[in-house]
Amino acid sequence: MPLNRRDFVAAGLAAGAALGAVSPARAASQDESPDVPRRDFRLKYAPHFGMFRNHAPGGVLDELKFMADVGFRALEDNGMMRRPVEEQEAIAREMERLGMEMGVFVTTASFTDPIFTSGKDEHIEKVLADVRDALEVARRVNAKWTTIAPGIFDHRLPLDYQTANAIELLRRCCDICEPSGLIMVLEPLNHFRDHPEMFLWQIPQAYMICRAVDHPSCKILFDLYHQQISEGNIIPNIDAAWPEVAYFQTGDNPGRKEPTTGEMNYTNIFKHIHAKGFDGVIGMEHGNSLPGKEGELAVINAYIQCDSF
Repeated sequence: MPLNRRDFVAAGLAAGAALGAVSPARAASQDESPDVPRRDFRLKYAPHFGMFRNHAPGGVLDELKFMADVGFRALEDNGMMRRPVEEQEAIAREMERLGMEMGVFVTTASFTDPIFTSGKDEHIEKVLADVRDALEVARRVNAKWTTIAPGIFDHRLPLDYQTANAIELLRRCCDICEPSGLIMVLEPLNHFRDHPEMFLWQIPQAYMICRAVDHPSCKILFDLYHQQISEGNIIPNIDAAWPEVAYFQTGDNPGRKEPTTGEMNYTNIFKHIHAKGFDGVIGMEHGNSLPGKEGELAVINAYIQCDSF
């Protein structure tokens, strides 16, 4: 008989106890919350702020401590550039203390304008200014990667002209990023469910653009949720794009919730990524399928289950 979600949470608690021992340094914390499992994860899964707000209601630093107690070794925060400098610095200090790594934050993205494809001066200057600002944020929070979503189609230009404009602008962005080593990761977003107007929507398209830019500061963010919708065939597509992939994000389909809630076999996907020697960050860019603490435990246990390969 299949487990329902409540049964799964209960089963996961037992699995978490078996699979991940509590570190002595955090034993007191675990004694206070005996139902929260911990695991030494094989891969660097990165939660985002708000994912565990019920277990850590004291704000972003409290959430960071909770994430580290569970065993997560990275953080993803798309909105980092919008945070006050003082908060960015406080987050960075706490992550350093906890031994956590910074994942992506968003540098530039538009869902209404053809910012990379139009070739217009106002779009170009806005993008270059955003990238310069991102360098300062990356330095502050010790980030290696930043997300670029190149905007929508320009319906007044043939696709090949748009692609050429995007490649040229990305090369200019690389000139800005190169001295610091910051890597822009291009994120294709699916057309069929969420973002029908976006210029960049498939992994082969991103691969071609990265090959044309031909710079270590321009790579692919492989969002597994988006690409399950756009293309499927996930593991072979990971292999085909591998030389240009620098970052992954997760989310099951349908629903864009934690692994185990949809059709994707994340145990096999994670096993494959691990076997290829990936040592970067895998951002948990999805919602929780259940509300409250129960939903937060379901997220933790889903990653424990899928990391147990």
